[in-house]
Amino acid sequence: MKTRRQIIGSGISALGAASLPAISEAKAEKQCTLGFSTYGMRRLKTEQAIQILSTIGFNAIEIAVRSGWDADSAKLPKVRRNEIRNRLANSPLKLTAFMEHLAPTDDKKQAYAMERLKLAADLAHDLGTSSVPLIQTTLGSGKFSSMKGILLENLARWQELADSTKVTIAIKPHRGGVVSQPTEAAWLLHQLENPPRLQMVYDYSHYIFRDMQLEDTIQTALPYTAHIAVKDADKQKNGRVVFKLPGETGNIDFVKLIKTFHAGGYRGDFNCEVSGMVSGQKGYDPIAAARVCYRNMKAAFAEAL
Repeated sequence: MKTRRQIIGSGISALGAASLPAISEAKAEKQCTLGFSTYGMRRLKTEQAIQILSTIGFNAIEIAVRSGWDADSAKLPKVRRNEIRNRLANSPLKLTAFMEHLAPTDDKKQAYAMERLKLAADLAHDLGTSSVPLIQTTLGSGKFSSMKGILLENLARWQELADSTKVTIAIKPHRGGVVSQPTEAAWLLHQLENPPRLQMVYDYSHYIFRDMQLEDTIQTALPYTAHIAVKDADKQKNGRVVFKLPGETGNIDFVKLIKTFHAGGYRGDFNCEVSGMVSGQKGYDPIAAARVCYRNMKAAFAEAL
């Protein structure tokens, strides 16, 4: 009989065509995926992105449904929803997530957030084939200590919406945001009694260079994590942190990140995210960026598992 490691390793070379294998026979049906977010493909049609990412070798996709992107949930017509759904169904890509950008930090922003979440939930059911994608979002700006009360109140309404629409909403701690580290997101979710449809996005690029060790942040986030975003970060001489493509600087140990989450039972998506700091640069090529992400993260998976 093959050892567990041999079973795991046998699937790595076929990363582009199939999901990464699980760690045990008991969880064989639950598999990690390697995805890419159309947040980094703003000028491309979603149908084009599906074809390109399939060709490169990814087996998952996150679709940006934010205002101003091609798949804006408020503007995507029914005919295109059907076309995108069909293309996904006939591709190797699993639709794992939608990306939004919401801020439940005051009444006006909360009303807008609720409207956008309802639109995204409808779209999630329209596009979801084998499963319904989660909706991930940051939570805006402000000081956590003074705003955690209103966040709790408004996230409770998000929880009700998630339950009623049967979608999962995942909140993302963001460098400089009102929720900027896993301990803060975990506190909110704990206060809400750990609702199954309100969870967390993990992205170490927002924690590095902030005296937060990789292992510690994973230990905190793991019980709540439904989605993982991967990108790199570098610290300039003036102290400013800038984002890079995953694996580009070597500052983040993606092998350890993958291995630790996988050993902890995580079986979701590791999704490559191109920061606006990168995609906004003159001459940015989204297809070239996706190829770099795939090459670097595929190598990390091969070494990790």
